[in-house]
Amino acid sequence: MGRGATRGAAALNNVKSAMVDSRAPGANAGLAVRLRGVTKIYDSGVAALGPLDLDVVSGEFVALLGPSGCGKSTALRLIAGLAAPSAGTVEVSHHGAQRRGSHSIGFVFQEPTLMPWATVRDNVRLPLKLARATGGDAETRIDAALDQVGLADFARAYPRELSGGMKMRVSLARALVTDPDILLMDEPFAALDEITRFRLNNDLLALWRDLHKTVIFVTHSVFESVYLSQRVIVMTARPGRIGAEFRITSPEPRGEAFRTSAEYAGFCREVSNALAPSYAGQAGA
Repeated sequence: MGRGATRGAAALNNVKSAMVDSRAPGANAGLAVRLRGVTKIYDSGVAALGPLDLDVVSGEFVALLGPSGCGKSTALRLIAGLAAPSAGTVEVSHHGAQRRGSHSIGFVFQEPTLMPWATVRDNVRLPLKLARATGGDAETRIDAALDQVGLADFARAYPRELSGGMKMRVSLARALVTDPDILLMDEPFAALDEITRFRLNNDLLALWRDLHKTVIFVTHSVFESVYLSQRVIVMTARPGRIGAEFRITSPEPRGEAFRTSAEYAGFCREVSNALAPSYAGQAGA
C-alpha cells in the first residue's frame, strides 16, 4: 500500500467517529446538506477534493462549476453516500427516508444508464422495486413521475426508441419516483444538443419550482449554471475547493427573457472571470 493510500485510510478511520447523523431532532434545521473540512484522497494518492466547506439550504438550487477533475462529481458521491470522505464531516437531511418507499436523495448521472430490455415504465419502477414498494401506491408514483417529465405517453416504449433527451427524462423520472428531498445531478445534459439542453433546463426549473426539491447540479457550463441556479459555487482546480460564490438574484420564474438579458450576460461574465484561474496551466483545457 502506497503512502497516499495509507494516509487516506488513516484519515477515513479518523472521520468515521466524527460523522454526524442529521436525523437527530433539530440538527441543522433548514439545511439539506452541510460539509465541513471534507477531503477525498484516493488509494492512488491523488488528492481529489478539499478541504471543502459547503452549506445547502433546503429547497435551494445550487450549481457546482469547475474544470474537469476538480472534484465536483466526487462531492456529489460523498453527499449521496456512494463514497466516504478521507476527512471531515458530511451531514445530509434524511426526511425522505421516513416515508415508505422513499429516499432522502435522488441521483441523476451523466449517462441515463437505462436497462435496454425494460420499458420506460419498468426503468422508472426500479428504485421502488429495490425499496420493495409495490402495489397501487407504486404505480401511482410511476404515473406521477412520468407525467412530471412529460413522458406519460411513452411508458411502454423501450430506450432504443427514445431520443437522447427523452432518455435523460427517464433518468430524471427514475430519480423523482421515490420523492427524494434532495436531487443530485451530475452533468445530466452535457451530451445533448443545445436546443434539447435549453428545453430540459426550462423543464428542470419548472419541476424545481413545483416540487420544492433541493437541487445540487454539477456542470462545466457557465451559461447553464447561471441560468439554472440560485447560487453558483466556482471550484478551484484539483484538489477542489470553493474559489468563489455568486448569488444569482434574478427573480423567478426565469425564461428566455432572462437568458437574453443584460443581467444574465453580466452574471455570466463575472462567473467566467472567477472560473478562469481554475483553468490556468491545465493542458488541453
